[in-house]
Amino acid sequence: MPKKLAGVLAIAHTPFTDSDEIDAGALKRAVDWSFGVGADGIGTGMVSETLKLTHEERLALIGILVEFVGGRGPLFVAVGAESTRQSLVYAVAAERAGCDAVMAVPPLTAKLSVDHLVDHFRALADAISIPVIVQDASGYVGQSIPIPVCVKLLERYGPEKILFKPEAAPNGPTLSALRDATSGKATMFEGSGGIFLIDSYRRGIAGTMPGMDLLDGVVAIWKALQRGDEASAYRVYFPVCALVALQLQAGLDGFLAVEKHLMVARGLFPSARRRKPYGWELDSETAGEVDRLFALLKQAL
Repeated sequence: MPKKLAGVLAIAHTPFTDSDEIDAGALKRAVDWSFGVGADGIGTGMVSETLKLTHEERLALIGILVEFVGGRGPLFVAVGAESTRQSLVYAVAAERAGCDAVMAVPPLTAKLSVDHLVDHFRALADAISIPVIVQDASGYVGQSIPIPVCVKLLERYGPEKILFKPEAAPNGPTLSALRDATSGKATMFEGSGGIFLIDSYRRGIAGTMPGMDLLDGVVAIWKALQRGDEASAYRVYFPVCALVALQLQAGLDGFLAVEKHLMVARGLFPSARRRKPYGWELDSETAGEVDRLFALLKQAL
């Protein structure tokens, strides 16, 4: 029986060695640390650089994470690809390996109609028995997923099988629109590094999917919100917001550069190496501001 997805679900970054191989030791250290600071589960997503991994690496990463998570919480993996056939290969492999769900963005190089989007996600849902998280990452990459697509999928499969991670701008109103269009039945998760977390929480999300770099801060915010302690939530939220604002200025490359910089600062990764090519480097002045804000976050915690 798949474990239920809820709460703070950390998105794993993929560490690389100097020879550009997946650094399994660093990844295990990060997974163990994540559970240690209160993550409810682990997943992969856009900041895992899955779309820059080879086919063999994507399949290997599934098995590595199943081993490292070791049943301590739910595990889901990103299966987005440029064809339905490719996504199906990763989705089936994820279920066979013991994952609790998969998460998929639509193909990024084609602008799909409502019908074709529905067909794409239906193929995934029909091929596996575990839940499918429909991810709209259009706030920083790819096309948006119209609300009617989500409604059709939810009506056909129900809220236990189809879940949502809507990151289309404007994030808050998009969450509310999906909530209202499904009469509150949609299980929704937020992302975007946590910058919209408090607003999203008020709109009824079931959880959040941040990168691991600010995970202790996001866990603290989530727990404070759950116990109704807004003062504590906002105290931690403001440095988190400031850090994510620096990431947002350069889109997905910005997220990855800053997040891996912070993973090194935490002693979890030996290197901030990213898989090439990428379009933005972390300059020394931005890095200095990241370090100052990170110190403020640690003080707030």
